[in-house]
Amino acid sequence: MNFITEILAFSFMRRALLAGNLIGIIAPLVGVFLNLRRLSLLGHTLSHVALAGVALGIYLGVYPIYTAIIISIIAALAVEKLRRDYQNYAELALAVVLATGLGLAVILISAAEQTAGIHSYLFGSISLVASRDIYTIIPLFFLILAVIARYYYGFFYLAFDEEEARLAGVPVGFLNTVFMIIVSITVALSIRIVGALLISSLITIPVATGMLIGSSFQRTVIISIAAGIISVNLGLIFSFQLDIAPGGTIILVSVMLLAAVLSWQRLQE
Repeated sequence: MNFITEILAFSFMRRALLAGNLIGIIAPLVGVFLNLRRLSLLGHTLSHVALAGVALGIYLGVYPIYTAIIISIIAALAVEKLRRDYQNYAELALAVVLATGLGLAVILISAAEQTAGIHSYLFGSISLVASRDIYTIIPLFFLILAVIARYYYGFFYLAFDEEEARLAGVPVGFLNTVFMIIVSITVALSIRIVGALLISSLITIPVATGMLIGSSFQRTVIISIAAGIISVNLGLIFSFQLDIAPGGTIILVSVMLLAAVLSWQRLQE
């Protein structure tokens, strides 16, 4: 109890835990739909594009998360357009956008006069989570939840069979666009806590754990979110205690959870 009180005595830890738990919910939630659509690398692609957005924000002297969101949305819509153009080679869309994002990030980082802040967005930071980050994350968190609740069944159909969803009258084009936008926002919001290099792991690894245990789609979603929340909280605590970047600890905890589930299943056999 004293340990928890000690952690919560620091205002930056309270902010980090609040922001982290919100990210720990929406990242795996979006990740379930993303992974079922075989688009797990989209998070990796958008995280690098979001880094370019952060660099642009620092270069222009504006709040980096705003520019990261805008650039990520543009990139996600570009991915969707290229996926339609290269229907038989959809992975090319991710490769093209990833390369473009990395190129822009390198140029903007080298052009920016103040590059010290980039490090915190690469690997995440608990001490630099500010009130402004919280005020940005909270409304967008509820916006993402509202959108998923509103179009839940449409996203569900798309996750399993896009062509059949189209034949059933589901507005595939519109839902794909909406889905790409919420993925972009999720990635951009997450880089403050997890870091641009590791956010795709928080979108995929808790979902991998959920898929092993969940006997239905709903249970998979619930378990994935639970795994995400556990990973974020333990990762932030270890990061605080060991004075290391939170992104790596969060991901390692999520990997250990996955390994524990795999080991438990092996023992059951």
